[in-house]
Amino acid sequence: MKQWVYRFADVDKAQEAVGGRWEDVVGLFGGKGANLAEMVRIGLPVPPGFIVTTEACNAYLAGRNHFPDGLREQVFEALQNLEEKTGKVFGGTENPLLVSCRSGAKFSMPGMMDTVLNIGLNDKTAEAMTRLTGDPRFVYDAYRRLIQMFGSVVMGIPDEPFEEVLAAARKKAGVESDTQLSAEDWQSVTETFKQLFRRHTHRAFPQDALEQLFMATEAVFKSWNGKRAVDYRNAAGIAHDLGTAVNIVTMVFGNMGEDSATGVAMTRNASTGENRIEGDFLTNAQGEDVVAGIRTTRDVWEMKEDMPEVWEEFTRIARILETHYREMQDMEFTVEKGKLWMLQTRSGKRTAQAAVRIAVEMGDEGLISKEEAVMRVTPEQVDFFLHPQFDGEAVKAVRQRGDLLARGLNVSPGAAVGVVAFDADLAESWAKKEDKEVIMVRPETKPDDVHGMLAAEGILTSRGGRTSHAALVARQFGKPAVVGVSALHIDIGRRQMTVDDRVIREGEWISLDGTTGEVYVGKIDTMVPDIRDPWLMKLLEWADTFRVLGVWANADYPRDAERAREYGAQGIGLCRTEHMFFESERLPIVQKMIMTNLPVERRQALDALLPFQREDFIGLFQAMDGLPVIIRLIDPPLHEFLPNHVDLLRELADLKIRLQHAADLEEVDALIEQVKAKEQILSRAESLHEQNPMLGLRGVRLGIQVPELTLMQVRAIFEAACLVAKDGVDVHPEVMIPLTSHVNEMKKQREVLEAEARKVMQEKDIEVPYKIGTMIEIPRAAITADQIAAHADFFSFGTNDLTQTTFGISRDDAEAGFLLIYLEEEILNDNPFATLDAEGVGALMAMAVEKGRSVKSDLECGICGEHGGEPQSIQLCHQLGLSYVSCSPFRVPIARLAAAHAAIEEKRGNGS
Repeated sequence: MKQWVYRFADVDKAQEAVGGRWEDVVGLFGGKGANLAEMVRIGLPVPPGFIVTTEACNAYLAGRNHFPDGLREQVFEALQNLEEKTGKVFGGTENPLLVSCRSGAKFSMPGMMDTVLNIGLNDKTAEAMTRLTGDPRFVYDAYRRLIQMFGSVVMGIPDEPFEEVLAAARKKAGVESDTQLSAEDWQSVTETFKQLFRRHTHRAFPQDALEQLFMATEAVFKSWNGKRAVDYRNAAGIAHDLGTAVNIVTMVFGNMGEDSATGVAMTRNASTGENRIEGDFLTNAQGEDVVAGIRTTRDVWEMKEDMPEVWEEFTRIARILETHYREMQDMEFTVEKGKLWMLQTRSGKRTAQAAVRIAVEMGDEGLISKEEAVMRVTPEQVDFFLHPQFDGEAVKAVRQRGDLLARGLNVSPGAAVGVVAFDADLAESWAKKEDKEVIMVRPETKPDDVHGMLAAEGILTSRGGRTSHAALVARQFGKPAVVGVSALHIDIGRRQMTVDDRVIREGEWISLDGTTGEVYVGKIDTMVPDIRDPWLMKLLEWADTFRVLGVWANADYPRDAERAREYGAQGIGLCRTEHMFFESERLPIVQKMIMTNLPVERRQALDALLPFQREDFIGLFQAMDGLPVIIRLIDPPLHEFLPNHVDLLRELADLKIRLQHAADLEEVDALIEQVKAKEQILSRAESLHEQNPMLGLRGVRLGIQVPELTLMQVRAIFEAACLVAKDGVDVHPEVMIPLTSHVNEMKKQREVLEAEARKVMQEKDIEVPYKIGTMIEIPRAAITADQIAAHADFFSFGTNDLTQTTFGISRDDAEAGFLLIYLEEEILNDNPFATLDAEGVGALMAMAVEKGRSVKSDLECGICGEHGGEPQSIQLCHQLGLSYVSCSPFRVPIARLAAAHAAIEEKRGNGS
């Protein structure tokens, strides 16, 4: 018979059964169960328990919610073993055994599935425990918790009716905290809870301990497919077919007096990565009190004063666990009458900043290798360093206005600005359906709120600590969050919150800073952050030693090039010269060049543009001293430099109406001249109009038809190169001809442009090294790449246009229309304009590289489309053997890490 149940001590047996791989043990036991079993194996204090496997969960769900054959019998056997170990009897009336029933999937999903504590309590065992402990307050506090959790988790009773009973009990007793309620109060609450249970479920609270256990187990299995768990897995990229294990663990109690406690702690700071234990605890409490945010928690370091011997043992265990797992640990513990018990350990969720610092410091400590440190940080985590932060001057102004609303715990860094939404459904609706920026505000978050948290820009709670549900989820998904803002009073009924006499209503704007823990009224301007984090810089230096791909940047201006170089770019892979033409002092000259039919006037306009272009290139070459700079010659069609056709018609109509109503002859003459000028522009725009300009007169075609335009650009490039070379700059210009589709286009343009380049160098009496290459952005160019390579020094894949021409779709139209349906209905798995299409576009790129290098083995091949900064696309570029990827300056750090990951994964795949 298949084994569905394993004791914690059976971990070796389980590992052998799954083939010896620890990862497969985690898949079978779930992360929580596997780690509990491992802690037992290395001799740490863990309450006795057993695991119902993930396979049992999947069998239960596949069997239409029926336990598989043999499972009940194996649970009975495991319970007998627990009874032998503890000397207690499950459901017994002399020395009752109580257990918890906790979920535990392969990948950590904090709070997403269900837990029930104190299983085995009923009217008779409660009386027995009262006799044993002499502490009816403790017993009935535990009993009422069981009824509340069982009612909520297993039977689906809302939390609010239970909370109303508790609020009424506190009010009647004249106390503020649950810990101040007496034994009699808890007995009364327990009876009221049982009545509430019957009223909502139409049955009595189950008195049979085994019935409680099996119903709780079923609830945990079912919670795998609950909405909050599915939403979490979708957001975290976790497969839906893994199932959850159920951990049945002997109860230990942190609510047996002031010598008992419960807490959650990380071995390092989960927000900053500092190598210092961080966490929360409460004396005389059970675990949900800490994570739910119902009671104000205490800093775990206060245990050093309250329970010095326990603290010493706890810190020793924390060091053992971090060293054993070679990873920052998130631990749950309970102290029962001075005895420390470990209830969980797992790899801790952390912010991007903490992930980088922890990886680097563990690498420096020798706990992990540099390669492993690089692989532990994802490109997405590096991306969080680039998220906006509040502008310092704007914050100063807001403070001077008195709009600093409150301060709380800074549990997940970053700036967030949005309108207040007081529930998860509204937050999700506003964000997704109305495209609003939302800050979700709650007293404390619960697992059912996760869909709203994922949709929100940031999260704000009035209760909770650094290990609360809100903090964990925010860190997991990079959401700025401030929690535990005790000055904040939230009135869900009136849909408003107050701090002192300041009232903020739902829908009004607030700003929160998850880095400082501050909350402000209104909107604050954000700014691009300075990413020179010392740990990130070190990690990227390590990454550079592993990667094969070069990382270049797209930059049109010297300031962009300087930033790119500062972020580690090894060259400029794309400078778009046409962007320079749109500047205010240049556009009239460009338009004059386009409008004229006289060669002399066109020459004059180009001569006027030349100094502007030359200065642009001088700045770029100086910024990239010693590194290559690829400059793309003009690419877009000329009509893009003229006013919009519809706008011209509207302006012309307006002028003619004004002409009809002109008051005097002088005004008439002025308007006639304006009409003539506007008609001339309109006529020229209409003459340049094309049905499909993307496939029209642009790129190399424009250079062949209007050769003096690209000749001016080449002259500007080489005059700039010669000037800076004479000043000692190590200059490496590379001229890129766009949109080549036929070898003869490349051949003809190169001859003309290279002649101009040599002419300039002869005039300046200096030689500079240079290359002339082309963009591969038409399928025909890829297919005939061997022919084109004979006349090109490099290829650069323009993957935006190559994707458009390969799929035969317009990006702007597709992304606003049918492409959304294609993605929703999974006709396409990814947006091909965001992630390179490996099978289509990738195949053309592979063909072009292979054919091009068959002619020139050292042919430089790169990518300069937006895909150059996307991790999955970078992996494909590595596999294709490209020389470099080029992306925006802000994505250079991401590309450096992604390129290292691609190289390391290839090495590991090859077994080296």
